[in-house]
Amino acid sequence: RPKGAPFCSLECQATSETCPAFTALGFGNALIGTDLKVKLLLYTRQNPTCAEELHSTASKYLNVTKKTTFIVHGYRFTGSAPVWIPDLVHLLLSVEDMNVIVVDWNQGATTLIYNYAARKCKRVAEILKKLIDEMLIHGASLDSMHMIGVSLGAHISGFVGQMFDGTLGRITGLDPAGPLYRGTAPSERLDPTDAQFVDVIHSDTDGLGYGEALGHIDFYPNGGTDQPGCPLTIFSGLQYFKCDHQRSVFLFLSSLTQSCNITTYPCNSYRNYRNGKCTSCEPFWPMPCPILGYYAYEWKSYLTQQSHPVTSMFFDTADKGPFCIYHYLVDIITWNKDTRRGTFSIVLADEDGRKAESKVNPEAATFQKYKQITLLIGFDQDLENVERISLTFSTGSVIGPKFKLRILQMRFHSLTNPESCWLLCPNALAGTHNIRGYLSNIADEISITSLASVCSALLPLSFPPLESGSSA
Repeated sequence: RPKGAPFCSLECQATSETCPAFTALGFGNALIGTDLKVKLLLYTRQNPTCAEELHSTASKYLNVTKKTTFIVHGYRFTGSAPVWIPDLVHLLLSVEDMNVIVVDWNQGATTLIYNYAARKCKRVAEILKKLIDEMLIHGASLDSMHMIGVSLGAHISGFVGQMFDGTLGRITGLDPAGPLYRGTAPSERLDPTDAQFVDVIHSDTDGLGYGEALGHIDFYPNGGTDQPGCPLTIFSGLQYFKCDHQRSVFLFLSSLTQSCNITTYPCNSYRNYRNGKCTSCEPFWPMPCPILGYYAYEWKSYLTQQSHPVTSMFFDTADKGPFCIYHYLVDIITWNKDTRRGTFSIVLADEDGRKAESKVNPEAATFQKYKQITLLIGFDQDLENVERISLTFSTGSVIGPKFKLRILQMRFHSLTNPESCWLLCPNALAGTHNIRGYLSNIADEISITSLASVCSALLPLSFPPLESGSSA
């Protein structure tokens, strides 16, 4: 737990105060079901570790002239408190002096029957509307209201926004719930008209989440499914069901730490993004590509003033925080007589000996003689002065010949630092053997030349014009 994260501190206990806590229930409560009871827990920079339970705006700490952020959780299968709430409260208060109100509807959300929890969402929204109405009377502004809703909480936030005719400042939906909401009318779920700015992160679109775009901007990490590091089989137990779904929350948390900014790219599909066809952010000029998470609001003016439909953003992540992946567009021209098909594993090394390994490998590509192919490859680090590259080419075949891929030219172009570009012109064989389908550890190391000028040139310079290739 980070330093300063919400809990009932010793100081709080010593002054005989009680710290209202998030309602902790158990699996027994889920078995019998729970009636709805909503607690509103206020944290500010004046009480960052000891919540004040709000019953009205008559509060010791609530300052309605400041920004107010509501945190709304979703369905609770086991009744336990969401593990991410303390971190989210702490990080929000660390980036901005605001009111943070945790909407605890665990009594109501805890049940074995998901439908029962979903039926209570509009009632939770009505309770929140009453509090906001009272805050407005005392001088609050809807412009400064931000609702962060997780799963069912995203739709609750949308219902609140509808009650104010879309004038809430911002709604952030973290993997909005899919079951019971797919295919419903906009009035029955989160929708871009529910607030002045609606941003959504979709991380489990083939499971507990919602697949279609719901905001002014919708982010799809790793295509919105099968998050790196999450179990792929049911034998992993409860983690199999919740890991992908919760990843949206941890990605948002990471954006608050600013340890690295996750850059995202507009595209009509994840496949086209992975094939390197969507690496331009010209539509956002003079702004750069949008970044994921808390600071996505910096693109609000562009996104809300356009006449085009909602914008879907794609990107890849690592399997653990801070989740950043550094991408390179790799243009490859080969000169094998016969067509080759396979994938690359690449290791970059800088002048200090530090290495960056490819973590997001491209799909298998078809390499034809003198035909340029562009691959999008992600690395776990961003190296500034790359001196050597090690390549391993794999056909994926356990048995068969040890093919070599003859590389004529390669060009590495960093998406993180567009001015960073390297041209590789080996005089001899560059790819390595595929051995029993494994990535070989005898990769040929190839010296490279850094030539910024070649980044705008066509490849190869000394050959006739080439057909545009693409990943298979």
